[in-house]
Amino acid sequence: MSTALTWFKSSYSTEQGGNCLEVATGPDRIHVRDSKVQDGPVLALAPASWTALTGWLAR
Repeated sequence: MSTALTWFKSSYSTEQGGNCLEVATGPDRIHVRDSKVQDGPVLALAPASWTALTGWLAR
């Protein structure tokens, strides 16, 4: 079984850099990282926490 994640860049990201996020879904976590620092820290959230965060951001 592979543990590699497939990362997706935010649709708000541009080729010029700036504020870029990438998100990957795992079996029980949503992973978020800075696209400019791919070997840097990753925030891993439970799906309910991800839903709460994105809902809060949308408001």
